[in-house]
Amino acid sequence: MNGQTWTNTRAETSEQVGEYLLEVRNLKKYFPITAGLLRHTTGYVKAVDDVSFHLRPGETLGIVGESGCGKSTTGRMIMRVLEPTSGQIVFDGQDITDLRGRALREIRPKFQMVFQDPYASLNPKMAVGEIIGEPLAVNHMGSRQQVEQRVVDLLETVGLRAEDRNRYPHEFSGGQRQRIGIARALSANPKLIVADEAVSALDVSIQSQILNLMVALRKEFNLSYIFISHNLAVVRHISDRVGVMYLGHLVEMGPKGELYRHPLHPYTEALLSAAPEPKRVGRRERIILQGDVPNPANPPQGCPFHTRCAKVMDICRIQRPELQEHVGGHFVACHLYS
Repeated sequence: MNGQTWTNTRAETSEQVGEYLLEVRNLKKYFPITAGLLRHTTGYVKAVDDVSFHLRPGETLGIVGESGCGKSTTGRMIMRVLEPTSGQIVFDGQDITDLRGRALREIRPKFQMVFQDPYASLNPKMAVGEIIGEPLAVNHMGSRQQVEQRVVDLLETVGLRAEDRNRYPHEFSGGQRQRIGIARALSANPKLIVADEAVSALDVSIQSQILNLMVALRKEFNLSYIFISHNLAVVRHISDRVGVMYLGHLVEMGPKGELYRHPLHPYTEALLSAAPEPKRVGRRERIILQGDVPNPANPPQGCPFHTRCAKVMDICRIQRPELQEHVGGHFVACHLYS
């Protein structure tokens, strides 16, 4: 590191950069179903099926949907924790889809992850200072003294004390452990953080503190986030744009305000109607979806939502709609708008 400072100098806005930090193109993840003594493949669970989107520098993209819709699998493929079945992931102008070994290790510090369980994601045998400093040590980013100073700076940045570096994860509350997880993600000065249900395991009052911290850190370090959650209120608080997933497909995406005020896809309408809101004039009428989510190992032909949709048409049972722009960056995959 030799004289390198840890200050994030990426001050460009997305308009100035004029390009995408991340592009996901036709991403798929099929998990094989095996049976018999020889474990023959009898089918596939289509966890993610042809998902495409982009992320600008300094932007937060929220991804929402029911459990099992494929949002976490998408995040893990972007992090290269899971190998895509097909598709392409372009990060910072580089195709990282098939990177292996040293090439992947060299670029990995640029994208980090904050996990759902702030206790299970921390090694209980390591002190906090070791946990936060580990990415720096693994990637040979600085001398011992520089790493120690970086750890102290990050602890103070996330609202903890310098002396906490000598304590162990079990000595902290859930919110404090998530702050440690965020500090670890920040240690290698990444450009992108994927937050997978990062506040769902926390009390509501602590959730707001962590969300406000992440918003502040995004401005301070010019970070980009992919924020994965089933909580629509949380996603609305932190995101610039929101994507809605159903049964492995991206069914709607648009600017936060536009999508929440004028949802286009019937599934998005149902999700928003179920979200708890203060009583007010014009509150959405509750939409009760009929039936269960189809089996991803045997998804329905045509639109994946047609088996539960009150607005289903004949074409919905035959042809899957493509994600197309409806107005002003608001995309929807629905035959109602074809």
